[in-house]
Amino acid sequence: MAGKVDGVIEAVHYKNGQVAMVRAYERRGATFSDCVLIERKVLLERLKKGARFVVGQRKDLLASTFQLGRQVLLAKQDAHEFIATRPDATRDDLEGAPVF
Repeated sequence: MAGKVDGVIEAVHYKNGQVAMVRAYERRGATFSDCVLIERKVLLERLKKGARFVVGQRKDLLASTFQLGRQVLLAKQDAHEFIATRPDATRDDLEGAPVF
């Protein structure tokens, strides 16, 4: 993926079919934070402001090095907003992110 990302989502928790919370690493300058929990509301706000999140996994013993997957998008259909990895999503769906 070209360019820097603001966060890497490692796992997702769904409640009633919607993303309730994600477990992620956030960019802190040249490195990344420890694992943090980000609630849906906060993630939506960040995506609306243009933050770039991707689904991925931290590589073992390599600090801030990640295996990156698909970019997380804010998909809209009618009056509904979805957090997904596909622009044509009809529900919240972070492909490649395990559920916790």
